[in-house]
Amino acid sequence: MVKKMSSSNDKSAKPSKPARSEGAQHGNPMAAAVKDSAQHIWLAGMGAFSKAQAEGGKVFDALVREGQNLQRKTQGLAEDRISEVTGKMSAMADTVTTKAGQNWDKLESIFEARTAKAMTKLGVPTAKDVDALVQRVDELAAAVARLSKPPPAAKALAKKAVAKKAVPAKAPPARAARKKARPA
Repeated sequence: MVKKMSSSNDKSAKPSKPARSEGAQHGNPMAAAVKDSAQHIWLAGMGAFSKAQAEGGKVFDALVREGQNLQRKTQGLAEDRISEVTGKMSAMADTVTTKAGQNWDKLESIFEARTAKAMTKLGVPTAKDVDALVQRVDELAAAVARLSKPPPAAKALAKKAVAKKAVPAKAPPARAARKKARPA
């Protein structure tokens, strides 16, 4: 319920009482001291507010500079941490790669051993077997070549026989025939 306030022109309103001093109002000097102290605190706050308004721009700029300095330091620390973590991650990746390579090599050797074992059971010759056979074939080919060549003494005899067939045994009669053919 709202009550209407009486206007100052209203004659039924009672006249207001004149204000008394603070100490007299409460009748206690202690209350007056508390009120004075509160008044001083209020005035100090108002003065601080006024000073903050006057120097607010300077304080704001100082806070911005301090924030920038703090941001630079924080970014520097963050970059150091990132570098440190990156180094550790690279080392871990290298370790994992090395272990994976070792495991892959083990797996490969196991596979090769099992494949060789299966091929041996099936009777498939190994690379060593094939190399040994190639070497043996080369040795046999060399032996066949040696056996198919005549011995050096036989070669010399064969050369003499060829030379005798080439030179006719009756050479002087052939000269005589040439002499007869010439007219005198």
